[in-house]
Amino acid sequence: MAFDQVVHGRQDDFEARHGDRGRFTFAKHVVVPKEGTQLQVSFMEIPPGQSAYPYHWHAGVTEAYVILSGTGRVRTPDAEFDIGPGEVVVFPPGPAGAHRMTATGGEPLRYVDLDTTAEQDVIGYPDSRKTMAYTTARPTMLFRDDDAVDYYDGEPDAG
Repeated sequence: MAFDQVVHGRQDDFEARHGDRGRFTFAKHVVVPKEGTQLQVSFMEIPPGQSAYPYHWHAGVTEAYVILSGTGRVRTPDAEFDIGPGEVVVFPPGPAGAHRMTATGGEPLRYVDLDTTAEQDVIGYPDSRKTMAYTTARPTMLFRDDDAVDYYDGEPDAG
C-alpha cells in the first residue's frame, strides 16, 4: 500500500500490535506503515522493567525516538544512559547505532518511534550473534552468524 494521504490522530486512534516474549513486551500503534513510505511512524509503549526489542542495529534504517512519558535506560555500543520526557535519541545505521531501550520507572515508557524505511534491510543482533535479512518482497530470514558459509559453497561450477 502506498502512503498517499494525510494522517492525523492520537495514539489510541491507531490499532496496536502487541509483542510479548519474556523480557520483550510492547504495544506498537502504527501511524504510518513502512511499506510504500519513506518514514514509518509509531507510538510505542513499553511496560516497566521490559524492553521492546533485543539489542540490535539496522544496516539501512535510521531510528529516532522522542520520549513522551516515563523513564528508560538506553544501551549503545559506547555507553548506557537514562532518558526521560522531552528527550530525543537517534540511532544511525550500522553497528555504531546498535541499541536497546528498557523502561526503568514505575510507569510505562511511551515514545514516538520515527524510522526511515528500506525495501531491504539487514539487522544485526550482537548479543545472540544473529543476522536477519528483511525485504518487503520476501519473508524475513534469520541466521546465526556461526552458520556462515563460503560465498561459493554449494555452487556447482565453483569446483
